[in-house]
Amino acid sequence: MTAYEPPDAAGTAGYDAIVLAGGAARRLGGVDKPGVRVGGRALLDRVLAACARARTTVVVAAPRPTARPVTWAREDPPGGGPLAALDAGLRHTTAEHVLVLSADLPFLQERTVDELLGTLRDGGTDGVLLTDPGGRDQPLVAAYSASRLHTALAALAGRHGSLSGLPLRRLVAELNLTRISDPVASFDCDTWDDIATARARIREHGHVLDEWISAVKDELGIDLDVDTRGLLDLARDAAHGVARPAAPLTTFLVGYAAARAGGGPEAVDEASRKAAALAARWAAEASAGSEGDVAPDATPDTRPDAG
Repeated sequence: MTAYEPPDAAGTAGYDAIVLAGGAARRLGGVDKPGVRVGGRALLDRVLAACARARTTVVVAAPRPTARPVTWAREDPPGGGPLAALDAGLRHTTAEHVLVLSADLPFLQERTVDELLGTLRDGGTDGVLLTDPGGRDQPLVAAYSASRLHTALAALAGRHGSLSGLPLRRLVAELNLTRISDPVASFDCDTWDDIATARARIREHGHVLDEWISAVKDELGIDLDVDTRGLLDLARDAAHGVARPAAPLTTFLVGYAAARAGGGPEAVDEASRKAAALAARWAAEASAGSEGDVAPDATPDTRPDAG
């Protein structure tokens, strides 16, 4: 359960992200789909977390509260469809590479974003997109050359008089694309059954802790890699070596100590190390009884009244 370690800054620097979040959601009865919660977080916030390292993130939709700062844009006219929305978002970007996402991707992760961008940089095509389990293109889970997007959208607008109402497949036909199969990251929520499937999956044993930690970090505004295994080991040692209630209290105190030390992964690691060593010493004393170990720097008390 170790945290994902992204590539160094040179490997992912300089990309912008566009999130299309203004669809009508007819198959969901017209509800505000980007605001539907999966694992306690709005679908839009889950997508924003996956592209948190974007230089600029543009959300094409009416403004709303979000867990992360974004730039807002609207297509003209509103409701003009995905290509009109993409064009509106693209006007607010400046990076050479642009990540284009829908707002209903509950399982999109940072590692997938890095794979898309890395393949685009290394491959020399116009873009890289995911395909779903049926092999269908998912052009709203993709990374593109910004210049090629501008050229293709301009050509389509010139050919059809407007981008309004044009389907995404027209854009796909204009570009030379690389495809990556990823049935999990490409999963999108079009129906209530999809929402139910997503909510059930994140509560599976292999996902629930990572999902919960991500949700807490978003809720508290924390952008910190968490060594889940290390903290769980610490909580276990405190519970077994001291007393069960010591586990949550110890991890809280580790967090508080790390914050006072300036925060960051190094501060958390150092506070965890000290607390784990203390728990080990505590447990050793309990198992040794009255003949327990003496601290290395301990000296006998030679005062006349000692003892």
